[in-house]
Amino acid sequence: MACSVADQGVAALTNILVLVVAARLSTPTGFSVFSLVYAVFSVLLGLSVSYVGQALVLERGACSEVRGACRAALGFTAAASAGLGLAMAATLATVPGGTARVLVVLGLVLPVVLTQDSMRYSFATLRLPHHALIVDVIRLAAVLPALAIQPHSASPARLVAVWGLSALPALLTGALLLAPPLRGLPTDLRQPLRRDHLGRRFALEFAVGNAFSQLAIVVLGLFADPLAVGALRGATTLFGPLNVLFNAATAFGPPILCRCRTVAGQIRVTATLAAVLAGVVALWTVVLAALPEHVGRRLLGGTWASSSELLPATGSQYAAMAIGTCALLTLRVLRPRTTLSLQMVVSPLSVAFLLTGYPLGGVLGAAWGMCLGSGLKACAGWARIAGLRREMRKPADELSLLRS
Repeated sequence: MACSVADQGVAALTNILVLVVAARLSTPTGFSVFSLVYAVFSVLLGLSVSYVGQALVLERGACSEVRGACRAALGFTAAASAGLGLAMAATLATVPGGTARVLVVLGLVLPVVLTQDSMRYSFATLRLPHHALIVDVIRLAAVLPALAIQPHSASPARLVAVWGLSALPALLTGALLLAPPLRGLPTDLRQPLRRDHLGRRFALEFAVGNAFSQLAIVVLGLFADPLAVGALRGATTLFGPLNVLFNAATAFGPPILCRCRTVAGQIRVTATLAAVLAGVVALWTVVLAALPEHVGRRLLGGTWASSSELLPATGSQYAAMAIGTCALLTLRVLRPRTTLSLQMVVSPLSVAFLLTGYPLGGVLGAAWGMCLGSGLKACAGWARIAGLRREMRKPADELSLLRS
């Protein structure tokens, strides 16, 4: 558990520092393009994690079957990301514009970064989380110096290329560590394509829950003001450390909640956790708001001026996200099938709030729209929990009446 939490922390720290270094090296316009392309990568990474990674860690059976599933997952990720990346590069190579050129570079490095990230879930499935931690530490140690030596005002395409190729040392290290347990096993690339593969459900849930908001930011940059993407991405980067807490709660919350013998006890635990996480978000928001101007510019460069104005809205959004994360955690334990329907109803409304907020109030209006969407998701989640609790108490009440 300690290695898994540390690995999540290192992976999150890598993403945060990559954006911080890119912001310091780029002009505000260049960082906006980099942020836009990074948002596209975040969507592709989330789909890969949902379809392959989350389904892989639930594999059960004989040791050889689990190891075979790991080998199939890695082979499928490498093949699918290579095909998608080459198709992306070939399609956008003839499209004019700087953003298209950066997306071409992303397509070329996509197999490296997605395959390297998928190794984390193979290590987790094989109960080797310390190996995943080693690989991600190497990833962090390689990408920061590689980006730091780039000249000031480096082009977004150059930064994306350096960021992607710097994953090669971690990829090779992971391959060496995975070779002994996976050696000699067949590679069935069709295994993740089975009709009963859980990744389909997880990918759909991600698409309606997370990818919509990322794609909304992409649309905002393409059809509105690209600088808005840089400002929003810079503000969310400052709150990036809190994602480690959210991910840890989601990963390790269910086993802990299962120790509670009553539904009321489970709800009390998650409600307390929601209050604690929201309090941590509020404290972090105060710390960021109190940063001196020169410290903020060292973190985000020229993007700090626009991102700092969004701190109240982004802080409120993350507080709502903390409460909503605990609600989804509770539903996963009480009735897992309810989370998908909840995401399908609330997530499109969140995107509508984001896209409506921009014409009404600029980038600040978009930030408050994101906050409103997160708040709506939190309220809907806890309202569903209250309904489930009433449903679960009703049979018990009827039974007690019959006995009396």
